[in-house]
Amino acid sequence: MELPVVDQDFLRELVKVSRQKHHHVKWVDRDGTDRVTTVSQTEVVRLNALAQRLRIGKTELMRQAAHLPVARKISAVSSHTKIDSAGISATNL
Repeated sequence: MELPVVDQDFLRELVKVSRQKHHHVKWVDRDGTDRVTTVSQTEVVRLNALAQRLRIGKTELMRQAAHLPVARKISAVSSHTKIDSAGISATNL
């Protein structure tokens, strides 16, 4: 196949993921919508470990996770911009 390396890597990853066993986690979103999230084997192991540590089920963990605030992304900043009042500069970003 005559494709750029990046495209070949993408296709290889798709095939790899499709060969793995997927798990479906049913849960209810904070607005009451029923959801089904498909996770990989490694993700379900981590999800189970977190749920067990909190002594709740996967369904409840996903419901509670829906209430977590969205993580902020730092937008592109110029090389001289201060990020916060602590004096951290973006020169090394």
